[in-house]
Amino acid sequence: MTNKKVLVTGGAGYIGSHVVCLLGEAGYDVKIIDNLSTGRKKSILYGELFEGDISDEKFLDGVFSKHQFNAVIHFAGSIVVPESVSNPIKYYQNNTENSLRLIERCNRFNVPNFIFSSTAATYGSPDISAVTEETPTCPINPYGHSKLMTEQMIQDYHHANNNFNFIILRYFNVSGADLKGRIGQSFPGATHLIKVSCEAALGKRASVSIFGTDFPTIDGTGVRDYIHVVDLAAAHIDGLRYLEKNRKSHILNCGYGKGSSVREVINVVKKISGVDFKVIEEGRRAGDPAALISIATKIQSVLGWKPKHNDLEVIIRTAYEWEKKLI
Repeated sequence: MTNKKVLVTGGAGYIGSHVVCLLGEAGYDVKIIDNLSTGRKKSILYGELFEGDISDEKFLDGVFSKHQFNAVIHFAGSIVVPESVSNPIKYYQNNTENSLRLIERCNRFNVPNFIFSSTAATYGSPDISAVTEETPTCPINPYGHSKLMTEQMIQDYHHANNNFNFIILRYFNVSGADLKGRIGQSFPGATHLIKVSCEAALGKRASVSIFGTDFPTIDGTGVRDYIHVVDLAAAHIDGLRYLEKNRKSHILNCGYGKGSSVREVINVVKKISGVDFKVIEEGRRAGDPAALISIATKIQSVLGWKPKHNDLEVIIRTAYEWEKKLI
C-alpha cells in the first residue's frame, strides 16, 4: 500500500477512469482533474474530483498548491481525428498548449514523475506495418501532431531538469471495458470500430461501414492492433512504479503486437451478440494505412508489463456487455 498522491487529468474519461480504478485499488491517494466534457462523475470509483479545466491557470495553481503530487498522469485532451482536421486550433490549444501549462506546474511545484497518454497516430501512415518506438514519427493530422509536440515538450523539460522523469505511452487501438462491468466507453458518437459495431448489434446504429476492402491484407480490410483497456491501464501503474524506483525515462508502445482486420472484428461482434447487423462497404479513407501493428517488446522488458486480456473475444465481449448497460 502507498499514500503517495497522484494527479490524474481526464480521470473521468474512458481510459483515465480505468487507471484511477487501478490506482485506488493499489492504495494510491488519487486526485482527479476533469471538466466532464466527455467524462462522467460516476465513472470515478476512487479519489477526489476537482471539476475544472487545465486551461484555467488559477484553478490549476489552486490544485497544485494544496497537494504535493508524486506524479501526474495526463489524459485530458481531444482525440477525434476528423475533428482535428476541421478544427485544428482546438487540438493545439487543448492538447499542446494545455499540456505545456501542466508541465509548467510540475516544474513550479517539483513533481518528479510524469506519465503521458500519447498515440500511435504519431507514426502517421508508415511504410511498414509493424512499428517500434524508433520508427520515424510523421503524423498526418493535427491530432497526431498535437500529441507529438507534447511528447517533445516533455522530453525537452526532462533534459533541462534531471529531477523530472517521464513515461510516454503510445496507445494503439484501445477497446473493451472493466471486467466487473463497472466502467467502460461511455462517450456518445465514438468512432472506434468495436464500440460502433457493438452499438449496431444493439440497434443504436443502423449499420457499420468498412472503409476499404482492397488493402493488401488477409481479407482486404484494414488491420489494427487492439488492446484491452484494463491491460492498458495496468501499463500506467507499472510505469508509475518503474519511475518511482528507477528514475529513468522511456517512450513505449502499448499494444499486443498482433493485428485483427476490420472484417474479423465485425464477425466476432456478430458472433458474440448473435445479431447480423448491416455492414456497408465503402472506399478507403485518405491516410488510412493497410495495417498498423505495434512491436511492443520494449514495454514488457522495461516495465515488466504482462498483458492478461490479449484475446479479441474478451475485448469485444466486455465492450458489448458494457454497451448493453448504456441502453
